[in-house]
Amino acid sequence: MQSILVIVFLPLLASIVAGLVNKSAPSVFAKSITTGGLFVSCALSWPIFLSFWSGNAEATVVPVLTWIQSGTLSFDWALRVDTLTAVMLVVITTVSALVHLYSWGYMDEDPDQPRFFAYLSLFTFAMLMLVTADNLVQMFFGWEGVGLASYLLIGFWFKKPSANAAAIKAFVVNRVGDLGFMMGIFGTFWVFGTVSIPEILEAAPGMSGATIGFLGLRVHTMDVLCILLFIGAMGKSAQLGLHTWLPDAMEGPTPVSALIHAATMVTAGVFMVCRLSPMFETAPIALAMVTFVGAATCIFAATVGTTQWDIKRVIAYSTCSQLGYMFFAAGVGAYGAAMFHLFTHAFFKALLFLGAGSVIHAMHHEQDMRYYGNLRKHIPLTFWAMMMGTLAITGLGIYHLGVGFAGFWSKDAIIEVAFARGTELGNFAFWMGVFAALLTSFYSWRLMFLTFWGKPRWIESEHIQHSVHKTPEEAGEDTTGGYHPHESPISMLIPLGVLSLGAIFAGQVFAPAFLDSAAFWGGSIFYNEALIHAMHAVPYAVKYAALIVMLIGLFVAWLAYIKDTSIPGKAVEQLGPIYRFLYNKWYFDELYHYLFVVPAFWLGRQFWKLGDIGTIDRFGPNGVAWVVEKGAVGAKKFQTGYLYSYALVMLLGLVAAVTWVLF
Repeated sequence: MQSILVIVFLPLLASIVAGLVNKSAPSVFAKSITTGGLFVSCALSWPIFLSFWSGNAEATVVPVLTWIQSGTLSFDWALRVDTLTAVMLVVITTVSALVHLYSWGYMDEDPDQPRFFAYLSLFTFAMLMLVTADNLVQMFFGWEGVGLASYLLIGFWFKKPSANAAAIKAFVVNRVGDLGFMMGIFGTFWVFGTVSIPEILEAAPGMSGATIGFLGLRVHTMDVLCILLFIGAMGKSAQLGLHTWLPDAMEGPTPVSALIHAATMVTAGVFMVCRLSPMFETAPIALAMVTFVGAATCIFAATVGTTQWDIKRVIAYSTCSQLGYMFFAAGVGAYGAAMFHLFTHAFFKALLFLGAGSVIHAMHHEQDMRYYGNLRKHIPLTFWAMMMGTLAITGLGIYHLGVGFAGFWSKDAIIEVAFARGTELGNFAFWMGVFAALLTSFYSWRLMFLTFWGKPRWIESEHIQHSVHKTPEEAGEDTTGGYHPHESPISMLIPLGVLSLGAIFAGQVFAPAFLDSAAFWGGSIFYNEALIHAMHAVPYAVKYAALIVMLIGLFVAWLAYIKDTSIPGKAVEQLGPIYRFLYNKWYFDELYHYLFVVPAFWLGRQFWKLGDIGTIDRFGPNGVAWVVEKGAVGAKKFQTGYLYSYALVMLLGLVAAVTWVLF
């Protein structure tokens, strides 16, 4: 297990080297050292995961150094390696390595490639620190590290105002969630007297039913702690209320979207809840909150995704919705199912993001799907890759045949386990999950039909046509204005191929271990064996519910975007207010603007004008300067420049001195 040190710290070393060298060496140097470092980490991570999968490994802790000793607070910097860590290691390093390779082609024309690759590796290091943490402070270090790296990556094109605004928005919204996370850590240390995760989880069952004073009330201790911790997860994983940063984060380069917003940073909240699952199991109110927020996010993001035109925003809201599935799975007690969906989702969502990047690359950075169409003939490899991702996220599979794409095994398991829970919140989550599966199918196939079928609408895009410079001889008799979408370079296609394999086989291969094997998890999460048995015993109608709604969504999308393309326009006309409500993302941004942004700016102006200028400057530096200026004006009157004036003053002074001495 000493290889864990290389896995974690090699990306940091590569990031430092690439960042220091920057433009003093050819870009290929920074790209090679960061990409090579990630592939080495990936190659070392898979044997660790497979050893846990085969039952040939045990949890271990690798010490790094003594970190903090202050009074009763004492802990080391150590790397915990268990099944939960191993799952996250392969997710992070695999997707990150492929994103690094993909970026060779996607960012080829960018002059700041060394900085970009340094940021990517820095982000990967921070995420690895988070998932290997043996104590809450170390987890918080990684937690804030990914927040910093995401700010740098989202705002990578810092000369673009919208990118800067998106980076600031992500940073600020995450700080709101992180306040709750910090308070949860402080409270946990106060209650348990330690920040060691194993010690906290061992003592957690004994705190069931204990109460504590909070805001003048007596409340259940574990509920308060877990709700505060979950608020941190809501910010990092973009759950309803703290979700507004995720869609805007698409302003960063597409590889950033695939890395941060599909497989790593946004899954940090799910990982944290699963890591602390023994704590959450003693907090029924907190679990109810996790279930409700997850189910509400699931349906909210799916409804918004049906109306968006930007290909990356559709996938971004899809990510938000799929995270909702993971959370309500954890909320009903199926932490293994939540982690399984996290695992499969990493492959097919990264595939969809990188596939979208390949489409954008082919269309000269046009992201509006209304200017796509018929691209399957021009970029067939990208088309088939995105088809695999779409079949995975929509969950195509047949229960009785035991075959299906990745999403069929993980997402359907979550829907089934919510039904099996049998509680009111479980039933609510079940119906929200089924309805969200219907919407997921619709917006996923809508994306595919608008992009790869129909007439080539790119000739209507001024952006695309103005970015193409072809002579009439080069254009020939081409009716598209001389422009042909082109397939991406091999460095972009290889990651698509690898991720396609994950989208196809990851669920089929690993479902038994993730869902049905308590031994596989080895105590790294709370495993409810009775709930899993109940999940397998649900009626066939429940097992086939996701497949049925998937086919309905496919049919409706085909009818509206292939069979009769006038249907969407008619639907928008008839459902005007509802459509605008969904298209404008339930008006959360506008609501927050008037609730928080406007008052904050007003308060800032008051402090600035009344406090800074009106008080501090007026009676501070400006006031002193005024006194000096007026004093100088008065003193200037005594400086006439005439000799007799100075002689008179000297005489008067002499007389005064003599008088004082004599009398």
